[in-house]
Amino acid sequence: MSPRHVDRERTSSSTMVDFRPQRKALLFLAYQSLGFLFGDLSISPLYVYQSIFSGRLQHVQNEDAIFGAFSLIFWTLCLFSLLKYAIITLNADDNGEGGIIALYSHLCRNAKFGLLPNHQASDEELSTYHSLGGSNRNIPPSPLKRFIEKHRKTKFALLILVLLGACMEICVGVLMPSISVLSSIEGLKIEAKITNNNMVPLISCVLLVGLFVLQHRGSHKVAFMFPPIMILWLLSIFMVGIYNVIKWNPRVYQALSPYYIYKFFLVTGKDGWANLGGVFLCVTGAQAMFADLGYYRQAPIRVAFSCVIFPCLVLQYMGQAAFLSKNLSAVPISFYASIPDILFWPVFVVSALAVIVSSQAIISSTFSIVQQCHAFECFPRVKAVHSRRWMPGQTYIPEMNWVLMIISLAVTIGFGDKNHIGYAYGIASLIVTFVTTWLTSLVISLVWHRSLIVSIAFFILFGSIEVLFLSSYCMKIPKGGWVPLLLSAVFMVVMFVWHYGSRKKYLFDMHNKVSMKSVLTLGPSLGIVRVPGMGLIYTELASGIPASFTHFLTNLPAFYQVVVFICIKTVPVPSVPHKERYLIGRIGPKSYRMYRCIVRNGYKDVYTHENDFENDIVMSIAEFIQLEAEGCSGSLDRSVDGRMAVVRTSGKFGTRLLMSESAGSEEGSSTSLPGALTVTSSKSPTLKKLQAMYEQQESPELNTRRRIRFELINTIYKDPRVKEELMELVEAKRAGAAYVIGHSHVKAKWNSSFVKQFAINLYSFLRKNCRSPAVGLNIPQICLIKVGMNYHV
Repeated sequence: MSPRHVDRERTSSSTMVDFRPQRKALLFLAYQSLGFLFGDLSISPLYVYQSIFSGRLQHVQNEDAIFGAFSLIFWTLCLFSLLKYAIITLNADDNGEGGIIALYSHLCRNAKFGLLPNHQASDEELSTYHSLGGSNRNIPPSPLKRFIEKHRKTKFALLILVLLGACMEICVGVLMPSISVLSSIEGLKIEAKITNNNMVPLISCVLLVGLFVLQHRGSHKVAFMFPPIMILWLLSIFMVGIYNVIKWNPRVYQALSPYYIYKFFLVTGKDGWANLGGVFLCVTGAQAMFADLGYYRQAPIRVAFSCVIFPCLVLQYMGQAAFLSKNLSAVPISFYASIPDILFWPVFVVSALAVIVSSQAIISSTFSIVQQCHAFECFPRVKAVHSRRWMPGQTYIPEMNWVLMIISLAVTIGFGDKNHIGYAYGIASLIVTFVTTWLTSLVISLVWHRSLIVSIAFFILFGSIEVLFLSSYCMKIPKGGWVPLLLSAVFMVVMFVWHYGSRKKYLFDMHNKVSMKSVLTLGPSLGIVRVPGMGLIYTELASGIPASFTHFLTNLPAFYQVVVFICIKTVPVPSVPHKERYLIGRIGPKSYRMYRCIVRNGYKDVYTHENDFENDIVMSIAEFIQLEAEGCSGSLDRSVDGRMAVVRTSGKFGTRLLMSESAGSEEGSSTSLPGALTVTSSKSPTLKKLQAMYEQQESPELNTRRRIRFELINTIYKDPRVKEELMELVEAKRAGAAYVIGHSHVKAKWNSSFVKQFAINLYSFLRKNCRSPAVGLNIPQICLIKVGMNYHV
């Protein structure tokens, strides 16, 4: 055997070893996706045929109509679920994330589409800012890009389109649990012989309450059961479908031909077009493949859909069509009627469990879209809990959970008919799909840099079919279709007003910020008494000094020895790595001890303010001071904010100061670490005693917090001023940190138009009645100082 042949065998064997872990990971993610991603799509056989053959088509007694309905279902599944989402749209991911907000973020990064002017040049240097296959700076901008960037109205139109899609996704989170629970419980009408029409909605409401309570308590305890339940459900509908095809009508495979679509409309005529929306219900969960892409990857989703979901659904719909072709009177209860008697109760129990699993996933997706809109300043402040769940990255929002439950119960009790709820659910899902088509076509042109003809072809292919479905749903608006339109109108007003008010408030801050020249004239002491401690001033400005700082000084001419202006902003990326999150700069000369910290989060990041936040700030400032003294130009970006220099994390990060965990309070500890200089707090013993008593009485939970102690490394510094500045930083941290945040009162100007006054007054009302900024930022109340500010915008 030649050496070349031996090397080839070794290479092939090592390649097989490398591929085995990847194959296992792919199969495991595909297995997980069956429990969380495809629930909505998998339970659609419960109600699709009933929705198609409702109203005037309920009395159609024709095999061609049944076969034609199945042909419509099959080709709709192929076009939307398989071609549009599984093959094309999954490629439009934003660093592995999907959904409407991800598409909008992708567009904002590659063009100036954002309306909030807090963009900085350093944001473009993030490792997650330019994804693979994304924008190329050397490619000249397209005429479409220049047109949108030039006209502000087009940016507003794009934002409204995104908010419309987000509102409809919230409506899906309301309507999907209602129709799925109601459809699964309707099986009791067959075996349990329930004749009271109010009994099924009542049982459904009980299950809905339990569903949302389970979401509140945390579904992570039973999440490991979700994939097995969905696999059991898919196996059940697969076997029932094969059984019905063999027993009732093996000729049903002929309906795979699109010719039967022509026969369907030939038999049903105008009524068939009016009920065409029922066909779209078979793909209502397809958008979840793209919306929840971030939890998995493209390959596992495609494997799970192509190898498991698609064949099971096709055979189930084919089996129902075969059964209905010989039992035309069973259309209103087609799914449960097609189940053999011996399997009815097992399938009924599995269907109820599958509905619970799929509803859990939809509700979690609704929380995710709300949190992403909030990150882009398009939703009022809510409390997002990043809970410990089996699927990492899930978010729980208590306020939205109960709002969704109340609306879902109202819809179930108000209608009590799954057909009417199906009209509402179909319209909401269809508009989400239509918005996705719009945004994906823009991504094809502006991000992928494909020809405008390709983008238009994609939009025409899928958009025209979606418009056809939408025209059918327009006939159903009086019969329940008005529900998502009304709900989305309410959410749209709230979201747009919040974004409009936030933007006006930011522009007001920009216009009234303190100039650097006026700060420099104050001198190192700023014309005030500098007291021990560190003052963390929260501001929305990414540059300049907020007016709230001078407003504070005019009322109380004393401030802390170290001042840090903190700006927490969202960058249009899914997630910002922790090592790139903090940008530290200096305001004024070194003797002022004033710094700026910009905390950058992605729209999928959940901001958690814990004790580590203060420690990260101190370590980052120490890193900045040392790098500035060393003259590391590669680690500093001096083009961002004039005198401000942005720090890049170096390999020495975390070695400038010694950090250790102390058993008691920092002030009470006197021992020093080896090789460290002793730094004591500048607070008097009386103040320390008062602070300890106050913390014990007002916030006993602070005693359980992990206390970190900083020490300065005992080394020789080239510039003695560096040592002095670092010692003062550690001394200020020892004395304690206070958080200063603006308490804003926003009012419209007296000469504003009625529409603007209404928007600003509504924004002010929402600010007063939603979570306060301190709660959203998780700032300890014991360390909080609020500064009142009046905004006339």
